[in-house]
Formats: sequence, C-alpha cells, structure tokens
Amino acid sequence: MDSILVVNAGSSSVKFQVFGLDSEGRLSRQLKGQMDGIGSRPRLRASGASGDTLADRAYPIEAIPDVAVAMTVAGTWLREELRVTPLAVGHRVVHGGPNYDGPVLVDHGVVARLERLEPLAPLHQPHNLAPIKSILANFPALPQVACFDTAFHRGHDAVADHYALPYRLHEEGIRRYGFHGLSYEYIAKTLPKVAPEIADGRVIVAHLGSGASMCALHGGRSVESTLGFTALDGLPMGTRPGQLDPGVVLYLISAKGMTPDQLQDFLYRDCGLKGLSGVSNDMRELQASGDPRATFAIDYFVYRIGLYAGMLAAALQGLDAFVFTAGIGENSASTRGRVAEKLEWLGVALDPLENAKHALKISKPASRIPVYVVPTDEERMIAEHTLSLLWKMHPVGSTHARAS
Repeated sequence: MDSILVVNAGSSSVKFQVFGLDSEGRLSRQLKGQMDGIGSRPRLRASGASGDTLADRAYPIEAIPDVAVAMTVAGTWLREELRVTPLAVGHRVVHGGPNYDGPVLVDHGVVARLERLEPLAPLHQPHNLAPIKSILANFPALPQVACFDTAFHRGHDAVADHYALPYRLHEEGIRRYGFHGLSYEYIAKTLPKVAPEIADGRVIVAHLGSGASMCALHGGRSVESTLGFTALDGLPMGTRPGQLDPGVVLYLISAKGMTPDQLQDFLYRDCGLKGLSGVSNDMRELQASGDPRATFAIDYFVYRIGLYAGMLAAALQGLDAFVFTAGIGENSASTRGRVAEKLEWLGVALDPLENAKHALKISKPASRIPVYVVPTDEERMIAEHTLSLLWKMHPVGSTHARAS
C-alpha cells in the first residue's frame, strides 16, 4: 500500500505517523510512533492502527545525540523492518513567515528561507527543520511538504494582522501571524461532519495544551487569534507567559541585565504555568498538587481564557458556539467546567454529566451557546495537505491523483 509519512519534530522528540493510501485515494492511519528522550534517554516506541505494540526500544544516550540522528534511526526502522517506503513526507513547521500562506514542496531554497525565521520560534523551528534537512541530504528525490501553523490565519483582515508600528516594519514581516493553524484547520474541516449546525457560524475554538491559544472562526475561516508575531503571546502556556507588556521586557533588560539569549530562554522555558506555580508546567500535576501556587496558576489560566473569549466574541460580533480541543481541552473535564463558568455571561450552561463523559456536546440543551469537545488531528491534516500537493504534481495516472 502506498503511504504518506508525517513528521513532527521537537527539541527532544520526533513524532511520526504513517497513513496508508487505498485505491480510492483515502487515507487511513497505519501506525504512530516517536523517538523521545533524545540526548538523555532515547527510546523508540510505536504502535499499529489497533494499538498493538510495534516497537519499544531503548538506546544509549550517545547513539541518539540529536533530532537528525533520531530521524535516521526511526527512518531505518520504518524502511527495513516495516517495509515502509512513503510517496512523500509531510512536516509540521511552526512558522511560515510572510512568504507562505499554504503548504509548500520543500527544496534547499525553502529551507534557507525558513531558517531565517528561527528567532521567531526558537523552541520549534530549528527542530522542525532538522528532519527536513536530514531527508534532503539522504533522500533528495523523496518529496517533502512543509505545512505551516501560521498558514490558516493568513486570511485575516489587515486590522487584525497589524501592530501599531510604522508600516515599514509590517512590510518587513513584523505582524500578527497566529499559530496552531493546523489544529484549527482540522477543527474547521471537521465541524460540518460532527456539528453541522454550528459549522458556518461564529465559533471560538480553544486549543488548550502545553501550548495554548484560541481562535475565532466565522464560516470555517480564521478571523482572529490570540497568538501574534511569535508563540509567546496570548494565553499563558506550560512554560510561556502569554500576553506581556513590552515594558516588562525592557525592564528585564535594563534593570535585571538580561541578555537577548537569556531573555529568550527565560520567556520560552521558565514562565507560564511553570513560573506561576513553581511546581510544574503540566496541568495534571498542578491539579493533583496541594500547593496554593499550583491552584493560583490554574486560576490564572482559566481567567485568561475567559478574558480572551470576550475579545474573540467581540471580533466575531457575537457567538454561536464554543469548542474545546487539544490535550487539556479534550481531557480535563475540570478545566472545561471552570472555563464554562467564566462563559456563563455569554449564555453557556454546561451539563456536568456530559462534561464528565467527555461527550461531543457538553452543554445543556437549553444553553444559548452550545459547547463541544472536538479532538484535533494535526497529523491527518498534514497528511491531507501532503497528498493534495502530490496530486497537483501528478494529476493524472497515479494512485494518489484520485485523492479527494
């Protein structure tokens, strides 16, 4: 069976999934796995479509020193033991900058342009690009497609994308991009199937995970996002502060003597839920903790979600539905319940039993604003984009040309 390999690389892990392609051009997930603990305790784990274990292997620390080597090891396992020879590889790339408003076939020029965006997403961009460069070097004929977390938001009106800075800076690329676009795009595409009554309306989607943001959808299109120029804006996250007065940054430089590198490391790694709580960046650990600071971190997280819901409702000029997604949004009934309390003024009435069951619709029938839990699937979105681009490259006479 023909297949598409999807890769999502981070600083200490490489996650991958393989989607099979049948004779009708339909995608089906065949396996998912990851190489984690890179540089510390490397481990390859993978499972099949039914959840059966395909691999669980530990490696010496020196055997997997970086993402590129991890990708080589995982790729060798896929090729030699599972006989996976993908038609193409799709990659999640966090920042597409001003140049890319959709998926793009990768070449060395594309990589060079994306490398220039690394300062805007230092936790993600260099690691997203590492497996791309590794595959380019070792398998130059294998098509690779970069799918951007910023692309879905590129249709925003100018007033939503500009900062109040001299226009020349906007032309240079200093603008509000928004992120988590692959997740929001998947939700927008899924709503007509699972909740058609709201799909064309005004919907706020809350992508709540270690990285967190919110997006305003109107007719399935992004019109506003809580994230901006970088992935530091908006909601507080696991280790990132969210919205911050620029004067705080100036103070940290002038009064605390932080260098740009120190400041970058601080803002990306030591703030957010971790900084507020002093306990953890993991919501599950915070909820299990008896530390008052852990409780305060959760209170703050919920409070900011409520504030941004008001902002996004204003951008939409009304609200027809609210959707939770991503790790916390899909799995934490208590967080959803507390957020729903903040949204009562908008007309939200949560059904505690449906919420506890993690049902699709967790609001009461009489709720003026219905509330849903819709699992996201960024990897499938990447596979679909990759397949679509292959179709454009080979529109006739190939299996994947029949994809819908």
